[in-house]
Amino acid sequence: MIALTLSYHYMQLPREVIIGKGTLQRVPEVTKRLGLKGKALVMSDHICYDLAGKTVSDFLIQSGFSVDFLLVKTMTPRDVSDIQNQIKELKPQVLFGVGGGTIIDSAKVSSGCLNIPFISIPTSVAHDGIASPLASIKGSDKPYSIMAQSPLAIIADTEVIAQAPWRFVISGCGDVIAKFTAVKDWKLAHQEMNEYYGEYAASLALMSAKLVIENADLIVFHKDEGLRVLLEALISCGVAMSIGGSSRPCSGSEHLFSHALDMINHHHAMHGEQCGVGSIMVAYLYKSNWQKIRNTLKQIGAPTTAAELGVKDDDVIKALELAAKIRPERYTILHKLNLNFEACEKTARATGVIN
Repeated sequence: MIALTLSYHYMQLPREVIIGKGTLQRVPEVTKRLGLKGKALVMSDHICYDLAGKTVSDFLIQSGFSVDFLLVKTMTPRDVSDIQNQIKELKPQVLFGVGGGTIIDSAKVSSGCLNIPFISIPTSVAHDGIASPLASIKGSDKPYSIMAQSPLAIIADTEVIAQAPWRFVISGCGDVIAKFTAVKDWKLAHQEMNEYYGEYAASLALMSAKLVIENADLIVFHKDEGLRVLLEALISCGVAMSIGGSSRPCSGSEHLFSHALDMINHHHAMHGEQCGVGSIMVAYLYKSNWQKIRNTLKQIGAPTTAAELGVKDDDVIKALELAAKIRPERYTILHKLNLNFEACEKTARATGVIN
């Protein structure tokens, strides 16, 4: 079946991506190449500011920028409004999101709403928000994502990122590997619901997942090359979402499972870890090679069971049953099968997620 054509297709992609050791010192040349000057606003939290934000600020000052700092803690609708009001008062010409997902999401939403360019400087690799145009909003009844703005540039310093806990790497791997099932859901929605499906975006997401699996050995042994593979995969996933025009290439029923688990039990694993476990069960439902997904996750030390996620068996079953209700409009295998509690339990048990 030929993919539907859209009335128009808007793609917003980063202009520059720099990955490697010591790349923070490239901030001056990047801003010069991009024609940026005037006032810069560094958005971060206290930990990430000490880790990288202060260095970024110092380089900006040396380059002739005046620099302000804005503390970011959480990403609720009220936070978004407060942050934007503060940015309006400060009147910067460019934003720098220095930190993890919450900080970078705050920068991308604010930059999109206020029409200010932003540069993404990640301090961890927990998920694919580094380069994507989407941002996660929390604090409402259900977690949701909105289309915001892709970063003008990405500067990822592996020396900085390597200082984050290993668990962040595990989470990032889980988030990338989950693209195997996300793409299957997207294709299913195209076949059965006539939803737009972008072959190129889907292929880019799948390639990222395959590269992480193929390079699991490098990642496990904390090799710099392995970290770069993961970074490139996460950035490619963000680009896939920009090309696809939505989160479809990278977010399917495994992500819905993770969101549902968040609603059922707040004290558990990281988002990417949960997506990895969700992907095991969803691959099983597709009669795909779920064992390969599980084995790779085990190899890198990622959770593959309810106990390793820190939740009860019933929490996993309830989350799998609830997942389809999180976003009824996003058709997935879970919507097609409409699993009841017993079927969810059977799936979780067959894949070893519960005993």
